[in-house]
Amino acid sequence: KREAPQLALLFLDLDRFKTINDSLGHDVGDKLLQAVAERLKPCVRKGDTVCRQGGDEFILILANINDIEAVAHVAEKILVTLQNPFRITGHELAITTSIGISIYPSDGDGADRLIKNADAAMYHAKQCGRNSYQFFTEDMNVRVHKRLLLEASLRQALERDEFVLYYQPQISLESGHMIGMEALVRWQHPQQGLLSPATFISVAE
Repeated sequence: KREAPQLALLFLDLDRFKTINDSLGHDVGDKLLQAVAERLKPCVRKGDTVCRQGGDEFILILANINDIEAVAHVAEKILVTLQNPFRITGHELAITTSIGISIYPSDGDGADRLIKNADAAMYHAKQCGRNSYQFFTEDMNVRVHKRLLLEASLRQALERDEFVLYYQPQISLESGHMIGMEALVRWQHPQQGLLSPATFISVAE
């Protein structure tokens, strides 16, 4: 704070790591995590920090950054570095990562806030198709919070039997006769009324 430096916190989550861990075993998963860590180290400078947060999550701290473009360059370098397949105990494993980025002090003045915001940005990167990076914005944080609330409401909706089916006829333009039927799910939300699939189907899937 005294020197007023900027620093960047990158929150990495390996995409679909659980599939590898579950199918090939924890020993292969552990070796893959070690190999990922070895590849991450050359992506940053000597004074920066690379650590495993837990599970398949890593945190990188880039100290004394001068501009955001430099941070984006590091994130792009990580994506490219991890795209090359890993050879682990006879298996060739392909893995990608999703990266969320928060900047000190604009996105938080303490470790907890910076990690929370970078985590939110990482989830946004996953929603955008994985194997990408996203910077944190307050708007993104609001969207992630709404998504978490929606997920909780969806679980309650199943228990309360709030989903209803609507049947939409398919009409032949040539004959004018009904030739089929499309089943469409709707959510009878107790507060928001009848919700279309566009509101919740991506979260439900």
